[in-house]
Amino acid sequence: MNKLPEPKLSGSLSLEELISRRRSTRAFSDEALADSELSQLLWAAQGITERTKNYRAAPSAGATYPLELYILTATGVYHYAPLHHALEEVKLGDFRLQLMEASLGQSFMRKAGALFVITAVPERSTSRYGQRGLTYISIEAGHVAAQLQMQAISLGLGTVAVAAFEERKVERAISSGRGEMATYIVAVGRPK
Repeated sequence: MNKLPEPKLSGSLSLEELISRRRSTRAFSDEALADSELSQLLWAAQGITERTKNYRAAPSAGATYPLELYILTATGVYHYAPLHHALEEVKLGDFRLQLMEASLGQSFMRKAGALFVITAVPERSTSRYGQRGLTYISIEAGHVAAQLQMQAISLGLGTVAVAAFEERKVERAISSGRGEMATYIVAVGRPK
């Protein structure tokens, strides 16, 4: 497990400035993101914000936390472990092309510094809420993506959310765990 740098808990832009600057970016340089940037992005998406109950940055219906977060970079696929604020290596190699192909050929994904894949373990939510839990999963994925994008903007990075993809191909590209389903992708990188 690769421990990430501690996230910063203050920034220089107001929420209003972040919202006004939010735009979809589809042209990225191929420059890698720094560990400090990845740390901040992952924390904003699913990081622990309160240690006694392990509450996360994004809200979750009944604190069931059905979402998992994977990141693809030029070096490999990693799974985010929020309790340790660390990355777990899934597999080494550049799988961004495979994810791009799974996402209906959206070519900008090939150059993004990082591709964040939000998956869900439906049973964590549906065991408590029945079929309504699937709706909660979609809502939660939207919260995570929005917070991830706001953090990217605050770091001066470009970002775009992607929902057009073939689930099974995405799941194969990231080698997700059994019972997980791909729900959303967020591309982040340095704007070209």
